Amino acid sequence: MPAARRTPSRRIHPGSRATDVSGLGEALEFMRALWEIDHSLRRVSKSMESMLGITGPQRLVIRMVGRFPGIAPGDLASILHVDPSSLTGMLERLRRNGLLSRRSDPEDARRSVLSLTARGRAVDRVRSGTVEAAVVVALKAQPRARVTGAHRVLEAVARELARIR
Repeated sequence: MPAARRTPSRRIHPGSRATDVSGLGEALEFMRALWEIDHSLRRVSKSMESMLGITGPQRLVIRMVGRFPGIAPGDLASILHVDPSSLTGMLERLRRNGLLSRRSDPEDARRSVLSLTARGRAVDRVRSGTVEAAVVVALKAQPRARVTGAHRVLEAVARELARIR
C-alpha cells in the first residue's frame, strides 16, 4: 500500500483557534477540495441568478438543450446524471420564464421534446461570469493528460458514490 502523500501544512483559523490540517491523508484532502468546489459552484450559481436570471444548474440545462435541440427530457436527465423527476420542476420554470419550449415529439406524440426559445438561445450564448467560463479557464491552464486523469478520478468517485444507497 503506497504511503499517504503529505500536503503542505496549512493553518485554518475557524474562530480564534488555528487548526493544522496537514497529514489528513489523500481521501480527506480530496474531499476538502470537492467541498470547496461545491461551495464555489453554489456561490457562482447565486451570482449567475442575479446576473442572468438563471442558476448554474438551469444554465447547464440550457447549454445541453442548445447542444441537443429536440432532446427528450428523459435523455437530458440521463446526460445530466439526475432522476427525471428531479428535472421536471426546473424544466417547467425554464418554460415559464420563456427560455425553453416543450412540445410533442413529431415521431411519437407520447413523448415530449425540448428546444430553446429565442430568449433561451441568447442565454446559451452568454460566456462570461458563468461556472462554465471558470471551468474553461482552469482546464486550459492544465496539460491535457492532467485534465483526462482528473476526469477519470471524478468519474470513479461518482461511480462509488452511486453504489451507496
